[in-house]
Amino acid sequence: MRTPAAGRSLALASAALLLLSAAAVAQTDEIQVYDASIAPVGTFNLTLHNNYVANGIKGQAFPGAVAADKSFNGVPEWAYGVTKWFEAGLYMPLYSHDDTMGWGTNGFKLRALFVVPNADDRKFVYGVNFEFSHNNKRWDTKQFTQEIRPIIGWHLKPVDIIINPIVDTRYEGGIKGLDFVPSARVAYNLPSGWAVAGEEYADLGELGGIERVGDEVHQLFAVVDHSGGPLDVEAGVGFGVTNASDKLTFKLILSKDLYSKK
Repeated sequence: MRTPAAGRSLALASAALLLLSAAAVAQTDEIQVYDASIAPVGTFNLTLHNNYVANGIKGQAFPGAVAADKSFNGVPEWAYGVTKWFEAGLYMPLYSHDDTMGWGTNGFKLRALFVVPNADDRKFVYGVNFEFSHNNKRWDTKQFTQEIRPIIGWHLKPVDIIINPIVDTRYEGGIKGLDFVPSARVAYNLPSGWAVAGEEYADLGELGGIERVGDEVHQLFAVVDHSGGPLDVEAGVGFGVTNASDKLTFKLILSKDLYSKK
C-alpha cells in the first residue's frame, strides 16, 4: 500500500524502524502487520489466525487468565470489502488453550479499516484501523478495549517497509490506559509470489510512562508468505529478546476469498 521522494521516504522509514522495537503482548490472537491491503469491493474474505507459544511467560497474568506458556491461540477473521477505501471485519470466535484453563473462547472484535485506495499499486501507502473488543474474563481484566492502528508504508519494489504505531486503550481516562504497542515489517518480494520478511512486535508500556527497555516486550519474527494461489499463506517464528517477552512463538495465517460479486 504506496507516493513522495524515495530517498526521504526511505530515510524516514529507517529512522522509524530503529525506534520501533517489536513483539507480541504475551499470548495474542493475531500476530500481523497491516500493510493497507483490503478485500476488493464486494468480496467476502476469511482469514484464520493461529499461534502457538512454545516457550512463553510462565504463570497467569491475573487470576483466571489464559497463561502464555504452551498456549495455542487464534481467531477466524471475517472481512468484507465495502468500498475501495473501507473494509469491515469481525473476529469471532477468539479461542485458546493452555494447560491451566483448557479450551475456551475469549470474546470477539469488530473492525473498521480505512486505507488509501488501490494501496497495492502505490509506492507510499497509509491508513488507519479501529478495533473494538469484547473480552471474556479469561482473556482480559477489562470487558471492553480498543485498538487504534495507524498504517504507514512504502512499496519500493522489491522491498516493502510497513510501520504500525499502534495504541491500545482500556477506557481508563486520559493517557492512563493508553498502551503503545508498535509493530513493523520489512519484506523482500520474490517474482514467484513468495516473500521473506522480518517483523517486530512490542509493548512499550503506557504513553504516560514508557517502561525501561528490559521491562518492555520485544519480539522479532522471521516470516515467509505467499499470495496468488488458492490460499494466501503467512508463517513465522518469533524470538523474545527481553525478560518480559515470550521466548519462542510460531504463527500461521491462512486467507481465502470466499465470495466475490465479480
